[in-house]
Amino acid sequence: MRLKGKTAIVTGGASGFGAGIIRKFVAEGAQVMIADLNTAMAEDLRQEMGAHAIVATVDVADGASVAAMTAQAVDAWGHIDILVNNAGITHLPAPMETISDDEFDRVFAVNCKSVYLTARNIVPLMKARGQGNILNIASTAGVSPRPNLNWYNASKGWMNNATKGMAVELAPSGVRVNALNPVAGETPLLKSFMGEDTPQMRAKFISTIPLGRFSTPEDMGNAACYLCSDEASMITGVCMEVDGGRCI
Repeated sequence: MRLKGKTAIVTGGASGFGAGIIRKFVAEGAQVMIADLNTAMAEDLRQEMGAHAIVATVDVADGASVAAMTAQAVDAWGHIDILVNNAGITHLPAPMETISDDEFDRVFAVNCKSVYLTARNIVPLMKARGQGNILNIASTAGVSPRPNLNWYNASKGWMNNATKGMAVELAPSGVRVNALNPVAGETPLLKSFMGEDTPQMRAKFISTIPLGRFSTPEDMGNAACYLCSDEASMITGVCMEVDGGRCI
């Protein structure tokens, strides 16, 4: 029960890596907010988690929506111990010069502006208490970019850099900030990364991962639990690769 008594918001928590993190956090004793744009999926997971979870419908790229999510969490718990910025999207694989303005703007709004918006709302609360944990879910794409995902790669590189900057600035306030860099996994985004979900394309992707498999939601939950627990009290500014050796 490494997170017993802790409260945690997980954005994009209704499916994929976010749901894996939710399940692990609840198993380790946390009270969790499943914050997602897909309310129906979030409610399904909440029923599975029982009294340990609540749901917030949120658009992480919208300031008013993030403020409402934060207020809901404070109303429910009184404070926020852990924030996991997991919500993310990608554009489809294509030459960088062919990505539309709308696609580019949406990727950076969801993957980058969301981190700014959650920080603007939640960092002051953590500073006031002198403690807190923020975990940003980036990607190996931000460490070792894949061709034809250029602006997604760039958004995740931004997230890794933001993590280190946040960590340095917030350390004197008792707030730790880390990131996870997963390789592609069994999530709703997998097809978007590959362009098409075929056995041949899966084999091509897996061939670049030394351990020979995709990341799983369970892998992410385990790593997230460690970094957000008191066991990692001396760790901040780390961008941990959960990638089966992909970035070696």
